[in-house]
Amino acid sequence: MPMTSELPLPRFSRGSFASVTAHTDEALFAQLGVRIAFTQRHGGKSVAPYGSLNLGSAVGDLPAAVEANRDIVLEAFGSHGLACMVPKQVHGDTVLTVAMPEEPPQAEEEADALAIEVDNVAALLCFADCVPLIAVSPTGRFAVIHAGWRGVESGIAGKAIRHLAALDQKAGAPGDPSHYNVYIGAHIHSCCFEADPGLVERFNRAFAPVAVTDGNHIDLNAAVRSTLAQAGITPQRIADVACCTACSPQEYFSHRASGGTCGRQGAFAIRLAGTSR
Repeated sequence: MPMTSELPLPRFSRGSFASVTAHTDEALFAQLGVRIAFTQRHGGKSVAPYGSLNLGSAVGDLPAAVEANRDIVLEAFGSHGLACMVPKQVHGDTVLTVAMPEEPPQAEEEADALAIEVDNVAALLCFADCVPLIAVSPTGRFAVIHAGWRGVESGIAGKAIRHLAALDQKAGAPGDPSHYNVYIGAHIHSCCFEADPGLVERFNRAFAPVAVTDGNHIDLNAAVRSTLAQAGITPQRIADVACCTACSPQEYFSHRASGGTCGRQGAFAIRLAGTSR
């Protein structure tokens, strides 16, 4: 992995990559060769109710369509033919690491965060209201994180950051999260996340006073940011798509807005060998 003195401050740009529309950070890619992308729902092969760029394999879509959609994403971001890890997401707090170039991806291994420290291995996690996060170290190591309300409550974002820092330190790098960039993709916002009293009380205990609004609406974004701060991430190094999936069903899949049947958009990241400047 390369060493750089400082990452550019994170900044999203929305663009089209072949048929895929996504939010990326072009300055990060130019400097470090790390491509991060949060996809939207259009540009794939799936049909309703999974139309069209569904990347989730456990929602009832045709397996051939999901495979074709993942291939579209890999090709769109210059990763065609490279390994892509897509774990079985279980709303837990397990962080898996790919640490050796020859280590084969385990497609059905259970995890809700992936930490990658080798080139040319992509990580793809899938979402439809949960919070997608990508953390990037100046060394080129990165983590892709799935945080539903259970993951937010259990602190998976902070766990993944600390895990990434430990990988850096093991390799002789500073491993200082205050120099990491963190990217937050579209997810359900407090305006649409009304919860039962028991869950509200749990979030109040864990994240008061920031995580509950209007008495019974949970603010996952605020809770995640609190966890990131505790892990050492600084506010200026957080970029946020700032879009509610449930309010934007034409652009994003939303489990709540669809009544429970829909596809999944993706949080995708890879470091392509030989692409850093």
